[in-house]
Amino acid sequence: MTVVELDPSGPSWSASSDVPRPITVRRGFGDRVFRGLAVAAGATTFVVMGLIGLFLAVESWEALQVAGAGFFTDSAWLPTDDPPVFGIAALLYWTVVIAVIALVLAVPVAIGTALFINEYSPRWLRGSLTGLVDLLAAVPSLVYGMWGFYFLQPRLIGLSSWMADHLAFVPVFEVRTDKFASSAFVAGVVVSLMVVPIVTSVVREVFSQAPQGEKEAALALGGSRWGMIRTVVVPFGRGGIVGGSMLGLGRALGETIAVALIISPVFEISPRILEQGANSIAAHIALRFGEASGVALSALVAAGLALFVVTLVVNSLSTIIVARSRSGQGIEL
Repeated sequence: MTVVELDPSGPSWSASSDVPRPITVRRGFGDRVFRGLAVAAGATTFVVMGLIGLFLAVESWEALQVAGAGFFTDSAWLPTDDPPVFGIAALLYWTVVIAVIALVLAVPVAIGTALFINEYSPRWLRGSLTGLVDLLAAVPSLVYGMWGFYFLQPRLIGLSSWMADHLAFVPVFEVRTDKFASSAFVAGVVVSLMVVPIVTSVVREVFSQAPQGEKEAALALGGSRWGMIRTVVVPFGRGGIVGGSMLGLGRALGETIAVALIISPVFEISPRILEQGANSIAAHIALRFGEASGVALSALVAAGLALFVVTLVVNSLSTIIVARSRSGQGIEL
């Protein structure tokens, strides 16, 4: 139990005084224990993150010394040559491209799904739909990768061919060959299916907290259901949309097995997402780690360190964006 009382040892205070009233907070035993456990848990998280970063930095130091600045600017990956040449420019580029494709496809679907579950589906069906979405988030990435490779990819080749024929004036849809399998587009679509349940769960939970009074007021003023959603629910859940999207971006950047099963690894930067050939840092590490040793192994750890830093930057930016777009701001009736 927490007790708030005036501090008798503080300066004298009266209603007409402009000196703040001294207040002492005396926390009970249970509050002190909970506060200590919370602080310890938070400190442990920071310590573990720091140890992970330190381990990656130490293990990758040899490769960073050999490659120098070229580790961030080169695209070739030939760690067994003499001298060894390896860089993550192409790996990092394709990692971002696949993640962006996944987000572009997943976020609108996730927002629409969350709105349907909360605002349009029958009340008796909402629990089942919510459980189904949560269940999809728990499906292993290997299952998504196999399903994407054997079932989805053959059906996306026709769509890729159509986009190449009709949208070639956009550089990203331009192609040089007629090979559309194992492309960044196919990998991005598969990753988007893995991102949708995560973003949907976060966004749906935030949308469900929209003030019922404001929603009823919007309808009482003659607004349609969509008008109520547009003016009340969506503005209220703006922070949740950003947070869920950033969480999905983190999942997309670090996805490994599904991407490794689909892509045909390349080490060049190209704007053409429909052509065969793509790569990612996580998939590259998974494919090369078993046979690597010496400088090659250190180079893979250095690539993991780069992905670790990128993930931290994304999470930090998401925190800043969410802080500037708190849920509930900007609601206008």
